[in-house]
Amino acid sequence: MTNWKARLEGVTATLGFRLAFLLAVALLPLGVVSALQSAAMVKETRARSEAALLGDTMRAAQSDLLLVQQARGSVKALGEAVLPLVDDPVNCSAMLRTFVRKESLYSLAAFTNMNGVMVCASSSAGADISDTQGFNSIIEDMEPAILLIPNGRMSGQAVILVVEPVRNDADEIVGFMSLSLPHEALTARRAVLEADPTTPELLTFNGNGEVLTSTVSFADLENILPRNRPLQVLGRGSSDLSFTARTAQGDARAFAVIPIVPDLIYAMGSWPAGPDGNWYLRALPSITLPLVMWMACLLVAFLAVERLVTRHVRVLRGAMSGFGDGKRIIGRMDMAAAPSEIRELAETFEHMTDTILHDEAEMEDMIHQKEVLLREVHHRVKNNLQLIASIMNMQMRQARSAEAKTLMKGLQERVMSLATIHRGLYQTSGLTDIRADELLVELTRQVVQIAPGPGRQIRLEHRFPDIRLTPDQAVPLSLLLTEALANALKYAGSHDGRPKLWVSMWREGGTQAVLEVRNTLGPKPASPGPVDGTGLGAQLLTAFSQQIGGRVDISTEEDIYTLRVTFEVRPLNEGEARISGGDVPQG
Repeated sequence: MTNWKARLEGVTATLGFRLAFLLAVALLPLGVVSALQSAAMVKETRARSEAALLGDTMRAAQSDLLLVQQARGSVKALGEAVLPLVDDPVNCSAMLRTFVRKESLYSLAAFTNMNGVMVCASSSAGADISDTQGFNSIIEDMEPAILLIPNGRMSGQAVILVVEPVRNDADEIVGFMSLSLPHEALTARRAVLEADPTTPELLTFNGNGEVLTSTVSFADLENILPRNRPLQVLGRGSSDLSFTARTAQGDARAFAVIPIVPDLIYAMGSWPAGPDGNWYLRALPSITLPLVMWMACLLVAFLAVERLVTRHVRVLRGAMSGFGDGKRIIGRMDMAAAPSEIRELAETFEHMTDTILHDEAEMEDMIHQKEVLLREVHHRVKNNLQLIASIMNMQMRQARSAEAKTLMKGLQERVMSLATIHRGLYQTSGLTDIRADELLVELTRQVVQIAPGPGRQIRLEHRFPDIRLTPDQAVPLSLLLTEALANALKYAGSHDGRPKLWVSMWREGGTQAVLEVRNTLGPKPASPGPVDGTGLGAQLLTAFSQQIGGRVDISTEEDIYTLRVTFEVRPLNEGEARISGGDVPQG
């Protein structure tokens, strides 16, 4: 029982469980209410709105519907009555005149043969209408049609032409029966309906998208027609249609399309899209309530995450950022109210920082010990070399031949140069890298002070940048500079008795460095004497340049002797690898 309870408490204390539980509680009402209420309300609102739009359009178009249906019925009946009288135009025309006189609604009744001649008509019998656009349209389709004739040839006014093919006993089309319905007859019957403010603007159109009748003038049709829904497209269906769109002027209007006679005539109602015309406005309350609940749930979820997660993560992030930036004193992090995962993460971080601090302290002690040891090695090597130089000086005093003294003097100078190099190595600030401006400047000064001899003054100019070298390059470079300086001091001269020496170093090409030693030359003797050089200096220069991976170039221009060494500066991590491996640079 205790184990089960402990496991349950462990699960309920996790961040995932708490977040999942809170979000489930917060979003459950939203899901249920929005799914049920919104779906039901929107569906009901849309159905009611569409029914209302279609009903208003049907009511407004009722008079047109009755007139057109009556005209279609009449034209069919006349077609059957005219067929036996086609060969008797006089009696046929008399019958049509009697019909038009009784039915005052129509302005013209006519039977037209296939050649476009009105064989019999209530007026203008025998007229040829084969060149009219209406007749050509009828001949092309050979189907019942309802057309708008803006300017009828016979009546001189706009008429609605209702046409029905006339077939003989062999089911062959012998002509067309037509009734002309004055456009004014349709508009006159809407006077009562237009007094009702809920009546929409109404127009009728045929299957080709041609407007037949309209409650507004034809010049103002763009104000009540949808911009991107052509009438040709709307006149292809056989079912009711309602939608909301914008007119050419950008006004939002509601539209309802009803097929009065499918494929022949349609009625469209159009009125401004207001609360009564837009179903989504009537459904606004059903959308607002779930939205408010959703925002409330978001607020609850945000506060829960802030209290359970975010504030603890911010504390932990601040501690990690400070430790990463070098801050080694971390205050206590209060994680008592945090979920178990974050508490464990904070404890792991504290343990990690303790381990890192301990390792850093041990590493610093180790590095300090190595540095002290390395400096001690350089110091002892320097002392031993100075001791050797002193012994050589004592031995040189006992030498009897000038040649022996000269050889020992040169050897002593090289030993003192090595001692100077090791002195510079243990006095420089770096361990794994050595600054050229610290080491080579002091080395140059000491060599120039020792080598000239009594009564000889050398004018020295030097320039060394802050180039970092590994010990494996610094030592042979120092030896190379010592030999180059010894050679320059040996042969330096001038016409005024004050030789000049230039020593400089610079970077070249990003990864390369150049060491240059230049000295003035004195006047050449009239008769050259014996050469004092043994060639050892040149050999040492070549050997040292090979150790640093460099190239020696020697040139003489006028009275200036130039020695230039170009070498590749090694990456400093090579020096770190050697120091960490226990290697110590040797002189």
